[in-house]
Amino acid sequence: MARLEIRHLLLVAILLVMGAPAGYAQFDRREAFTQNYNDTTVKEKKDTSDKLFSFAEYFGGLGHKRETRIGTLAAGSLVFVGGMQIYNKQYWKLPILYTGLLAGFGGGTWTYLRYKKTDDLWCKNAFPWFFAGGALMYWASFLDGTICYHPDRKPLPGRATLYSLLCPGMGQIYNGEAWKVPVYWACLMGSVHFYVTNKTNYERYKWIYNQASDPETAASTPIAAETAKWYRDEYRRYRDYSMLALVGFYLLQVIDANVFSYLGDFEVNDNLSVRIQPSVISSYENYASLDSSCGYRPAKGYRPMVPDAYGLAFALRF
Repeated sequence: MARLEIRHLLLVAILLVMGAPAGYAQFDRREAFTQNYNDTTVKEKKDTSDKLFSFAEYFGGLGHKRETRIGTLAAGSLVFVGGMQIYNKQYWKLPILYTGLLAGFGGGTWTYLRYKKTDDLWCKNAFPWFFAGGALMYWASFLDGTICYHPDRKPLPGRATLYSLLCPGMGQIYNGEAWKVPVYWACLMGSVHFYVTNKTNYERYKWIYNQASDPETAASTPIAAETAKWYRDEYRRYRDYSMLALVGFYLLQVIDANVFSYLGDFEVNDNLSVRIQPSVISSYENYASLDSSCGYRPAKGYRPMVPDAYGLAFALRF
């Protein structure tokens, strides 16, 4: 609920101004000048919300000694794989997870080294698939941990953010805004299409330029070297722009999921209230010398230059 308070003093001739001209009446600043903003008697709790990652919080959560934020769990699990499953008390998933990771990355490393040593064709074709399988298992560990994270509050901003990081558009579905998914996917796929097209043309004109620059093969090229160089540079620039667009749209949908998850419980209604009450204000000059140690009291020997004025305070709540 937002609150806007407007001090509007209706200073007219019929109000008691105590002999002061109406033009000297100012907004009431009595509260602002009497507040103590450095109260050392109040001990504030240590704020840890500004920490992006805390080892004490992460390992305390793994030991089930404290509540741990989903962002801290995900960040720690980047290195300590399986941490999210331990926090969720789903220990039976750990053997499956580690077996998949070992088979993927271990098998990929073995087949790659064998291919380099023996030039075996099967190993050459197999090692990328092994690595892809290991990466898929690694990705699945985060998705599984995010889905099984226990707080039931919906939407949970950390969960929505991780969903969008792991699978574009999934955070929007979680926030109940599935209509955004086709928009973001169209932008992402369009960026991929232009990236592939521009990269292909860049490689083509790069090859033509290399051929045209070689005196032995220059006669067989369809266009001149300078023309091929111009096209090469143009498509390289378009390729880079396409990559920037792809990264930009990806980050945009992550930010969108995070922001709108916070706004999920934002209350918007037509309830308005107006409060009008008498008020007393003093001029700026009356606050020029205050005995701050005793609250609102002029310093000894101080004489107000402009008397107080009386009026009405108008408060609008929406």
